[in-house]
Order: sequence, then C-alpha cells, then structure tokens
Amino acid sequence: MRVLVTGGAGFIGSHYVRSLLQGAYPAFADAEVVVLDLLTYAGTLTNLEPVQGRYRFVHGDIRDAATVADAMAGTDVVVHFAAESHVDRSITGAADFVSTNVVGTQVLLQAALDAGVQKFVHVSTDEVYGSIDEGSWPETHPLEPNSPYSASKASSDLLVRSYQRTHGLPACITRCSNNYGPHQFPEKVIPLFVTNLLDGRKVPLYGDGLNVRDWLHVDDHCRGIQLVAEGGRPGEVYNIGGGTELTNADLTRRLVAAVGADESMIEHVADRKGHDRRYSVDWSKIATELGYAPRTSFDEGLAATVAWYTEHRAWWEPLKAGSRV
Repeated sequence: MRVLVTGGAGFIGSHYVRSLLQGAYPAFADAEVVVLDLLTYAGTLTNLEPVQGRYRFVHGDIRDAATVADAMAGTDVVVHFAAESHVDRSITGAADFVSTNVVGTQVLLQAALDAGVQKFVHVSTDEVYGSIDEGSWPETHPLEPNSPYSASKASSDLLVRSYQRTHGLPACITRCSNNYGPHQFPEKVIPLFVTNLLDGRKVPLYGDGLNVRDWLHVDDHCRGIQLVAEGGRPGEVYNIGGGTELTNADLTRRLVAAVGADESMIEHVADRKGHDRRYSVDWSKIATELGYAPRTSFDEGLAATVAWYTEHRAWWEPLKAGSRV
C-alpha cells in the first residue's frame, strides 16, 4: 500500500505521518508513505525528524499538475492536508487561499482519479458551516462560510463532492474543530499566546473574548482521519470534534495560568473582521459509524502542549523571527 500525504510537513499532516510510521495505525503498518509539501512558512521537515528516512519526500506544489501526477503514481490512499489555513492572513490577502485550497485540490482530485486511487480523504474544517449560536452542526448543515479562508475550504469541499458524484472517485471529507498540540505554527492562538508569554510579551485577545471554539487535540484528530481512511463511506462527510468548548477569554486565562504569568499580560484588541461567534460540530456520526471518541482530556493535552513549547524554543524561535507573528 502506498499513502500520499499532502502537507505532510505541516502541523497536522506531520503528526499524521509520524503516527502512521511509528505504528499508531496497524491497518497501515506496512504502508509506503510519500509526503508532498511545498515547505511554505508553515511547513518544515524538522517536524518529521523522528521518522527521517522512512518516507519519500516530494518538494512541490499541489497546483503543479506534473509534480502531483508524479507523486500520485502508484498511490492507493491520499490524505489531503495541504492548505493555506490562517484566517487573519486570508483577510489581508485571499488570492493564495483560493489558488492553493481550490485549484490545488482540483489538481489533486484529477490526478487521483487518473491514478485509480482507492480512497481520497479531504481534511477540511468546521469553519465552512459559518457561525452557530446554539446547538451543533450535523454534516448535512448548509455551508455558510464567512471568511475568505473558510470560503476557499467550502469550495474545495464541493469539488471533492463533485468528483465523487460525477466520476465515482472514492472520496470522503472530514471537518474538524480547532486543533492544538505540539509542532503548531506560532501564528495560531495557543502557540502564539504561549510563546509570547514565555518571552514576556502580552497576548492579543480579540474583542470581548466571548467567541466560543471546540478544542481538539491533534492526536485525536489524526486518529479520526485514520478511521475515515480505513472505513469511511465514499461520498460521506464526517465531523471530528474534541468535546471541550471554551470562550477565547477562558482559554486565554488558562494559558496565562499555565505559563505562570498574570492577567495583566492580556491585551484587548479590536475584533477580527467577520469574526465568527461560535463553532460546534456534532460528531455523533463518526462515533456511531467508525467508533471515534476523543481520548485526550483538554487539561492534560493543554499542559503537555505548553510543556512542549517551553522545552522547544529552538523549534519555534526561528519560525517567529522569520514570520509576521
């Protein structure tokens, strides 16, 4: 079996690759792994150092049809993580999001179809549903994205659906809640706030801080993706949630306490444009069909994540120095 992982040097993709190659997914124990990644600012091969030499790396762009066709040759399963994913960046410049997330996904789908791939798992986000005041979204909820990022992901979801319905490509879509864990690029809220606090810098809390997110440890997310890769029904969408809803203010206070700082380090800033108020996915479908349940408690996962960033300055300091965060 050959598995092609796009974006496999990024935060979630690299966790999936490390887990697979370290034996976490017995059904794929003998799989040959190919990682396709452009190594943009958010991807680095240091994320794959624990499994160095155990995968084939293709340095390339998912929008490049020739590169994708070469990487896709002989592939049985595609797990598609590669995407531009930061909402703030999409607000200041949407072009890369549309090009990578929409056009890139179409290039991959066509190559997968041409290569006779047996399963295509498209990793998406709960943000495609928009914002929900109460309750939780089932997979059948209409797509109502509110940011250029989420609109580009919704568009890619629809392309995946179209290739499954029109061509019979055996594709599934996963939609996850907010991920956290080690190796996450320090522009996202948890690593940004932790690394700022470790450096004695204040953390910027948007608006009134009452926006609500469901938190999902990256290990639970990748395990859910693997369940879909193994047993997901083609054409189906599967929500993957973590089961811990917190306001951004509550999360910030937890991070401040975890680092041993005080709340004077919290700086209230103007709200993000079009800031969605609340996300919440109903993940009963993947639980019932595939046996998924999150295993990492938020308290334990957050403590381990804070400890990881505390102990790995050599990983995140160069990334922060070379980026806009």
